[in-house]
Amino acid sequence: MRYAFRLAEILGHSPDRRKRPGTIKAIVEHTGLDRHQVAALLKNEAKYIPLEALSKLCDYLIDQGYARASELPGALFAVKPENFWETLARRKDIEICVGVRQADSDPTNAWVVASDSVLIGELLNGISTLGGNAKMQTMPEHGSEEEVQSTSSHPDQLQQTLVWSPGHGSDEDAQARARKIFDGYADSQGDKALVCIGSVKSNPVTEMIFADAFGCTPFASEDDLDDSSSRACPFFLRYRENDPKPNAASAGVQLSKNDKIDKPGIYCEGDDGTWSWVGGDKSKDAALVFYVYREPLGRLELVLSGFSGRATRLLAKTLSSRSEEFWPPVYEEPGLQIGAFIVQYGGLEEEDDLLQTNLSAAPKVIRLSTEAIRRRMERL
Repeated sequence: MRYAFRLAEILGHSPDRRKRPGTIKAIVEHTGLDRHQVAALLKNEAKYIPLEALSKLCDYLIDQGYARASELPGALFAVKPENFWETLARRKDIEICVGVRQADSDPTNAWVVASDSVLIGELLNGISTLGGNAKMQTMPEHGSEEEVQSTSSHPDQLQQTLVWSPGHGSDEDAQARARKIFDGYADSQGDKALVCIGSVKSNPVTEMIFADAFGCTPFASEDDLDDSSSRACPFFLRYRENDPKPNAASAGVQLSKNDKIDKPGIYCEGDDGTWSWVGGDKSKDAALVFYVYREPLGRLELVLSGFSGRATRLLAKTLSSRSEEFWPPVYEEPGLQIGAFIVQYGGLEEEDDLLQTNLSAAPKVIRLSTEAIRRRMERL
């Protein structure tokens, strides 16, 4: 069992330099601790912490109203998750965001597409059962058959949030709603997760997560860049001709002015900066699993999206049977872990039952390039 230090989470301290309100200075002045030691504790990087320093931090938290004496020092420590589902299930509050569509101006006729519903069902199953491994968390003592309470954590609150899908209402309304949802999540404190179901074609909050992770402007097309290596995201969704085509940093119709593509689907950048098509047609489909985990804050953003409805349903099955392949994260730095995976589905056959949820395919989980992500993190 591994532990994490939760000082940044309790204080609501953001690792973003633009959002730091003098937290380190305030702690140093109150406690007399070394500035570098405080910075390491906020990043969860310290290899050890003296009892005297722990006592001073507890005094600071009590004096400033961040915690009660009865909660300390226990509130400063948390068990570190060790797999994909546990990372998500350990969050106290989980918000699931899904895109909504409508055929006319009557909002009572709005709906969520079937493939997204299937994926939400598997998401809830994974959270509640740790992907089917919750029973492994229980261990009777000394061979007793008495029921033992699981040591795993489950969220205190699950809520759903709805956002208009592009093409169903104005782009301005859809983007405004997406910004409101993401900003409300980002501005609140606490151990939490935001899970977006669907690609930018159906869920604009997905674009907000990508833009926040890679430090770019959301809903601003990058198709006119001179070089595709300058794209903010290391992956790219190329729209089909009949798709809604909202402006996005993560999607469009060409990689750059000098790198035009005509094949719809998901593309990703390799170690050497070249881009490759991964899937998105009848014979080879693709889905994306992307998450950003800021461990000191207890904050997780997760995107689950298929390029097509079929890929979305296939992703639900992959999460059920192959979740171990989405851990560990692809990229790590102090206080930040990024998981970025594309699931490529081959051996596909023509669908004869649109309501079938247990589809057959040959999934290949591809870890995106660590170097491609590192290059983007170094730009921030």
